[in-house]
Amino acid sequence: MVSNNISGEYEAVIGLEVHVQIRTRSKMFTRVPTGFGEPPNTLVDPVVLGLPGALPVMNKAALDAIILTGLMFECDIAPVCKWDRKNYFYPDSPKNYQISQYDMPICANGRVEIELPGPSRNVMGPHRHVRLTRIHLEEDVGKLNHFANDSLVDLNRAGTPLVEIVTEPDMHTADEVFAFLTALRQAMVAAGISDCDMEKGQMRCDANISVRPVGQQTLGTKVELKNLNSISGVRNGVDYEIRRQIAALQRGETIVQETRRFDMEALISTPMRTKEEAHDYRYFPDPDLMPVRVDQAWLDRLRARVPELAFDKQRRFFEQYKLPYTITSVLVPDRALSDWFEAAVDGHVERAQAIANWIVNDLLRELAATGQTLADCRIQPSHIAGLVEAQESGVISSKIAREVFAEMFQTGESAAEVIERKGLRQTSDTAELEKWCAEAIAGKPQSVADFKAGNEKAINAFKGPVMKASRGKANPKLVDEILRRMLAEM
Repeated sequence: MVSNNISGEYEAVIGLEVHVQIRTRSKMFTRVPTGFGEPPNTLVDPVVLGLPGALPVMNKAALDAIILTGLMFECDIAPVCKWDRKNYFYPDSPKNYQISQYDMPICANGRVEIELPGPSRNVMGPHRHVRLTRIHLEEDVGKLNHFANDSLVDLNRAGTPLVEIVTEPDMHTADEVFAFLTALRQAMVAAGISDCDMEKGQMRCDANISVRPVGQQTLGTKVELKNLNSISGVRNGVDYEIRRQIAALQRGETIVQETRRFDMEALISTPMRTKEEAHDYRYFPDPDLMPVRVDQAWLDRLRARVPELAFDKQRRFFEQYKLPYTITSVLVPDRALSDWFEAAVDGHVERAQAIANWIVNDLLRELAATGQTLADCRIQPSHIAGLVEAQESGVISSKIAREVFAEMFQTGESAAEVIERKGLRQTSDTAELEKWCAEAIAGKPQSVADFKAGNEKAINAFKGPVMKASRGKANPKLVDEILRRMLAEM
């Protein structure tokens, strides 16, 4: 966790601009497919290249995705939005402009719930909301690949639908920024809007950071920080920039409004250019695209697709399944995992905690050890419920349950199938257990004396031989009862 007690004299004010690529089959204004890792400049056509006479055609699936995003975050959805040209000259934009939304974005206002760090990893931290200014839709630009003596442009990314999410200057620490991006990513992935893989450029973040004396209402001079290519990298970059600005002000220097690049290895920021203002981009309505009208039927259809957000699900898991925070904090961030858990617990709510423990502690451990994903797993959700039922009903012991689980993971068989095939059913035959217990007591006279003298732990000396004689199949509860009865009678 980044330390946020940077200075009692100054406070930071932070706003973010987050770009998220929408997961669609084709690009924003053309039928060219989207993709990652293809040979350079193969996912292009006259529209992407900006050739004369090429006209854009809007991708409705991308509009669905951004409206869904707005509904998730309680935004006001505009009844009409339009497209604008953001003009600038740079090699990554062959048209010399980017189609975006300026004064009439499709989503305004809204908020994202975040959880701040708690006193420990096992305790839930405080929650708050970060306000959003707007969410709008635009097309992505190409990617510059820099080499020792030259740079090459790859336009495969150009034209990919891109959601830009702009926050209010509503955060004050690097940890809040980390929490916001984590919550945002979880929601976008859960809704199927994007995979948000920052290594593939599917989620990118610029941070606007200023500092001011504590108690001052007006904002300080804003610096934009770029080249933040992971959520942890954003936190590190914001933390460094806050410290840099405070140190400069304490030396009597003036903060310059500029764009700075964060070096992920050296963990420092360096100047790139002075910051552009909106008028520098000469926005004007795109003459090739009509405005979009969003009616109530469209909104209702998408509202039905809004997923249960992570913190709402966590609160439900607390109440419905009585799960502790340590378990829900693992299950909830992964929609596939939480869905898998709910499939396992269906019809077995009374065993929810035991089922969750097997999933979080054992299943995830084995998946990580074997490099598998949940989709690769041979165990079915109902198999975990069956394993818990077999253990709690006394069919198998907790020790045998571990053996059964390992076999289930390897073969995909149910617990019942493994137990029967390997003959692992627990022995509860009283006569046989009494015989083994008598033999164990006869073989350890000193332990008998110790137990009789009041040493309760001495009884464990007999349990090992009994379990060995039964090949691990003796019912531990019955063994304990029989041993205590026999010792009391001596």
